[in-house]
Amino acid sequence: MAVRHLADNPELLALERLIEQAGSRLCPEVVTRIDCDGETLPVWCMTLGSRRTDVPAIGYFGGVHGVERIGSQVLIAYLGNLVERLSWDVTLHDLLERVRLVFVPIVNPGGFLRGTRANPAGVDLMRHAPVDAEHRVPWPLGGQRLSPRLPWYRGRASEQLQPEAEALFRVVRERLHSHRFSMAIDCHSGFGFRDRIWFPYARSRNPLPHLPEVWTLRALFQRTYPHHDFYLMEPQALSYTTHGDLWDYLYDETLAAGNGNLFLPFTLEMGSWLWMKKNPRQLLDPLGLFNPMLPHRQARVLRRHLTLFDFLQQAALASESWLPRGSASREMCEQAARELWYTQGQT
Repeated sequence: MAVRHLADNPELLALERLIEQAGSRLCPEVVTRIDCDGETLPVWCMTLGSRRTDVPAIGYFGGVHGVERIGSQVLIAYLGNLVERLSWDVTLHDLLERVRLVFVPIVNPGGFLRGTRANPAGVDLMRHAPVDAEHRVPWPLGGQRLSPRLPWYRGRASEQLQPEAEALFRVVRERLHSHRFSMAIDCHSGFGFRDRIWFPYARSRNPLPHLPEVWTLRALFQRTYPHHDFYLMEPQALSYTTHGDLWDYLYDETLAAGNGNLFLPFTLEMGSWLWMKKNPRQLLDPLGLFNPMLPHRQARVLRRHLTLFDFLQQAALASESWLPRGSASREMCEQAARELWYTQGQT
């Protein structure tokens, strides 16, 4: 194992230590390796729980952007929590017999090594999927193909997928899409004063076909955890539209398969503007735009989303009890969702 990638990637060091400590309690796999500045960096995927496709599956992803380190830190902390509980928590063992958990905490280790949003080839992985926006996008924020020297570079249309994106697609297809019901949550930071939970589409202001299911999941979370009102759940396109969103592409892929499997991807966008407002000095640090820099604030963020992550597992297990069934139920949920997100705006 190279010394430099451990020294310059504390998150990767923490993850590899966790894998070593977990032993047989985790099923780790290197799904690809990334060459960066003379180093070869692993992209790790860890699996817990059942591998039967008739059970639900949840995917936890982070580190797509190399400057948004807090997303990976949150997932590594949560994975460590699960590993520790496996030594004593019989209820967790019971849960894992009925659900599959998949973790890719650091999708872009080369970006972590360099301290860049993009991967080592200069490609922004969240603008890289082969899908174009249906509406006008803000330039260059929505993705551009001019140059990797400019931010939000999509890569050339004629090029193959970047290895990080190809590995993520493979993990989702093999370990989530194969299940009758699955969800994914991808942890990011750097937008707004509130934590947002975005769902497709980023490419379109039109509703996704499973809008009733998303609206019902939101209502379920709000009823169960009414004091977790710091989350703003909305379609990403309400904030801005983009080309090349990875989750738009993977969601549409399940629709095209036509096998009846349901896949609901979400993006947790942690609101870093609040951290900067409370501590303006962190603007002087390049990572301060995207990460809490004070230790007590970082600790607060590391524990802030545990309830959400656990909720997704329980909701997946009980999906038959809350998913809207029948045309009348789905129509009612669809109408409520359109009024909330597409007619009168967010409340």
